[in-house]
Amino acid sequence: MKASSAKFAIGQVVRHRLFDFRGLIFDVDPEFDNTEEWWLSIPEDIRPQKDQPFYHLFAENAETEYIAYVSEQNLLPDHSEEPLRNPMIEEMFIRDQNGIYRAHPILAN
Repeated sequence: MKASSAKFAIGQVVRHRLFDFRGLIFDVDPEFDNTEEWWLSIPEDIRPQKDQPFYHLFAENAETEYIAYVSEQNLLPDHSEEPLRNPMIEEMFIRDQNGIYRAHPILAN
């Protein structure tokens, strides 16, 4: 498999193309790096290809907050400018006055 360049960046807010949730990217895998069992649990008609970036998200929907692992093909930029409420975000990011999420200085390289 050939790894491609990531379209989205750490700290970017995105939303899922098919399902009603959004989240903040906190890590990126250049290609699929989860279990085969996880991949096979996705219905075949919507199962993504493995040779694309996959994103770790501090995700949330109307009911709950969680961590999601999503293929690049299923993400879109979120331009709502609404703050995210996932409590895990504040451990790694701060939101500046312009609404941009930035890694805490002690975590930035």
